[in-house]
Amino acid sequence: MADWGHGIRAKSTIALLLACLVALVPAILIGWQVVERIRGHFGEAYARNFTELHGERILGPLARELALTRRLAGSVAVREWLHDEADPALRTRAFREAEGFRADFLGRSYSLVSIKGLAYHYNDDATPYSEAPRYLLDPAKPDDAWFFSTIKAEASQNLNPNPDRWLQKIMVWVNVLIEDDGERLGVASTGVDLSTFIQSFVRTAETGVTPMIVDAAGAIQAHPDSTRIAFGSGATGTAAEAATLPSLLASAAEREALAGAMQRAAAAPGQVQVLEAVLDGRRQLLALTYLEALRWHLVTAVDLNTAQIIESGWLKAAVAALVAVVLLLLGAFTVAVDRLLLRPLRGLHQSATALAEGHYDVRLPPPGRDELGDLNRAFERMARQIKNHTDELEEKVRSRTQALSESNAAMAEAQKKIGDSIQYASLIQRALLPDTQLASLLGEHHFVLWRPRDVVGGDFYLFRAEDEQYLVGVVDCAGHGVPGALMTMLARAALDDAMNRHGIGAPAALLTHADNTLRGMLDQSTLPRAIATNMDAALVSVDRRARRLRFAGAKISLYWSDGEEVGELPGARRALCDRRVGDYQQAELELRPEVTYYLVTDGFLDQAGGELGYGFGNSRFARLLRAHARLPMQEQAAALDRELDAYRGAHPQRDDVTILSFRID
Repeated sequence: MADWGHGIRAKSTIALLLACLVALVPAILIGWQVVERIRGHFGEAYARNFTELHGERILGPLARELALTRRLAGSVAVREWLHDEADPALRTRAFREAEGFRADFLGRSYSLVSIKGLAYHYNDDATPYSEAPRYLLDPAKPDDAWFFSTIKAEASQNLNPNPDRWLQKIMVWVNVLIEDDGERLGVASTGVDLSTFIQSFVRTAETGVTPMIVDAAGAIQAHPDSTRIAFGSGATGTAAEAATLPSLLASAAEREALAGAMQRAAAAPGQVQVLEAVLDGRRQLLALTYLEALRWHLVTAVDLNTAQIIESGWLKAAVAALVAVVLLLLGAFTVAVDRLLLRPLRGLHQSATALAEGHYDVRLPPPGRDELGDLNRAFERMARQIKNHTDELEEKVRSRTQALSESNAAMAEAQKKIGDSIQYASLIQRALLPDTQLASLLGEHHFVLWRPRDVVGGDFYLFRAEDEQYLVGVVDCAGHGVPGALMTMLARAALDDAMNRHGIGAPAALLTHADNTLRGMLDQSTLPRAIATNMDAALVSVDRRARRLRFAGAKISLYWSDGEEVGELPGARRALCDRRVGDYQQAELELRPEVTYYLVTDGFLDQAGGELGYGFGNSRFARLLRAHARLPMQEQAAALDRELDAYRGAHPQRDDVTILSFRID
């Protein structure tokens, strides 16, 4: 055993000590938590200070506007005129008084509205001076609701953001009742354009900070996003739920906390209340204070993840120093591991590579006194053993490869013979099909779609003509491939015998005779029970002189279509050679020249396809016939073939497919 002082364990211990220096993750996590707490502390202080300063910034100018509007509402000249609006001298005196205030208002505008006449008077720098009313207010119009709500309210003043239909812009109005000895005479107002108000008092350049103004009910009176403002709520006292601050919060608990904070702020004007809430999908600090002179709450939403709460310079310096230390430690760790561990292992790796390439006489590095030396010696012994085993295996492989080549050659010869036999059987099966007779008698008035799943198949069709009658039919034997093809020989022999004995005029009698014949053939044979011997069949006897068609089927139906409707004559429920003897009945139809008749095996109807892998189905087949029944026969064949391939898609063909179709000209 190697000495511990020079062993790989001592080297691993040194490498582990270096790795522990790199394990700064706990320290980074703790530091991150400290930074988060600091940011939360400073964020709350920042929100309080911002709200206080912003409140003073808003309160001063708006309180001045409110005071000026009160003075205008208390003007003796204005009150005397409203007592006698028809007196031109009083009107001129009142408007001269009002013009004196206009220059001092922020929006350089004022309006006077009388309760008696409901006349709305307005003047600003952008419109020509006029003592005449701009328009008359109407209690039925929602745009004028602010006035009627103001004169009915208990408060003698309000601040109200509202769209002005005459000015065609959104204004923030300071409304004050004009009273004389308790009698309400009208309303004096001054307005500031909402965009100017927001730009001057609400919008801020600070990232992650959203100031807003709400009334006592939580309706938003000012917001950097003007679509969130509850227009008209300052006068009417009502607002849509979507335009209130509580509706923007994520939970009922947060809405209750906001209501409590607003009550505390209203009870202690000038103090700032702070709470956390999810606003606009982000957790933010909400700092709010009550502006008593305006009867508004100023709310500041601070997103601590984006707001510049902490100076980022020292954080960047700390991160840079940490990265430098980590890189230095990683470099030292890399050098130590390379010298103490990787360099010896690299020599052993080169020897192992040479051994893997088949050079068993490699020269291994000189063994040392530590565990790597033990590994070298063990590797040398392994190399010698591998060389011996390889020599033995190569000899065995040579002998077995020769035997395998001989077996493969014999198998290939046998496979070729089987393939040739199946191809020959396919030629025989194809030669037995009555294509020539069909073409000679029916010509372009028929088509056959015959697609065996394998080289040979279990489907076949037959045809026989006698004078003005002929018989067509399709047969689907159980199974496919070679077993199905062999069953077709038995079925063809049984049907030929039936036609020879009974003629071609009674399809039901032919099926019954063929069923009995097949049962007699198979009873004489010893077949395993697992082999299926049943077969589906359908026969149609056409009497062109009588213009009649007789049909009998065993689990195969006769379909017909004239392009507008689709009909079906179902076959019997029992197949030929079924476990129970079938009762085959005969149906008769009148021949119609505009109708196309179809015999189809279940290989077409049961073919899997589509997105879910369901069978093609009778309903889809009926729609297909209705769409193509009036086409020429060869075009119909091509269309049916395309539809089947399109529906099948990547699914394999499950069974042999046969369709025999004909018309009577």
